[in-house]
Amino acid sequence: MELIADNLAVARGGVRVLEGVSFRLAAGRALILRGPNGSGKTTLLRTVAGLQPAAAGRISLDREAMAYAGHADGIKAPLSVAENLTFWARMFGQAGIDTALTAFDLRGLADRRAGTLSAGQKRRLGLARMIVTGRPVWVMDEPTVSLDASAVALFADAVRAHLATGGMALLATHIDLGLPEAAVLDVAPYRATAQVGDAFDADFDEVAA
Repeated sequence: MELIADNLAVARGGVRVLEGVSFRLAAGRALILRGPNGSGKTTLLRTVAGLQPAAAGRISLDREAMAYAGHADGIKAPLSVAENLTFWARMFGQAGIDTALTAFDLRGLADRRAGTLSAGQKRRLGLARMIVTGRPVWVMDEPTVSLDASAVALFADAVRAHLATGGMALLATHIDLGLPEAAVLDVAPYRATAQVGDAFDADFDEVAA
């Protein structure tokens, strides 16, 4: 299995923000997107994940192979940590949440209502959803928001474990995740000539996930 983006153009509101983007991501590999706020990283990720159509070009894999995590944690506040993960596992036709609980140090919080968690704990729960999807391609937008250094290390370990089983990860982040084996793609050179303003793009990045 390989994720290929071929001469991809992505747009927002009918206006292209990136064009000519091409990359290949093989099983067991990670690709980190770089670029300043407003450069179009979120739009690219959403397009690759199948949440919006490409303006041009081709993506090789169907969205059914992908799991997407944006800025929102995607948790249900009245449910416990374990109930949230069980819900998502069933949504994706999977069973078992033990690996996810352990990977993100959530065992001690398994019976806690999600709505009572701290911002960092909610983020860890949101990221743990990726494991229970069972999908081979993780597409993630700024996954370490609200995480402290120890939680960032947990996340990096979870990504490594995913890659070790033949999974793939496409990530947009501004920080060093401690994944020296990951390739890096700077999106700035692919910015389209006609663009919306940077402020609008940054606002969209905050609310789109």
